[in-house]
Amino acid sequence: MWVWIAVVVVALFVLIFAASRVAGRLSGLRRAATRLQRRQEEAMLLQAGAERLQETVLGVQERAERAQDKIAEIQAARGR
Repeated sequence: MWVWIAVVVVALFVLIFAASRVAGRLSGLRRAATRLQRRQEEAMLLQAGAERLQETVLGVQERAERAQDKIAEIQAARGR
């Protein structure tokens, strides 16, 4: 009978030790998940900024093309 009690007590100690190790790692995983979520939000903000910048670049490019066309018209009107 005492052997079974000793086995159960040892098993409980092993279980408690394993559970404490897992709990310690879970808190680390939770912190890592929070950091990843924060970085994902930052990446989404950067992506939105990049899209706005791309739209701005396209607008500037269109204006530059129109200016080139206008310059070509002016030079053609002057006889060059």
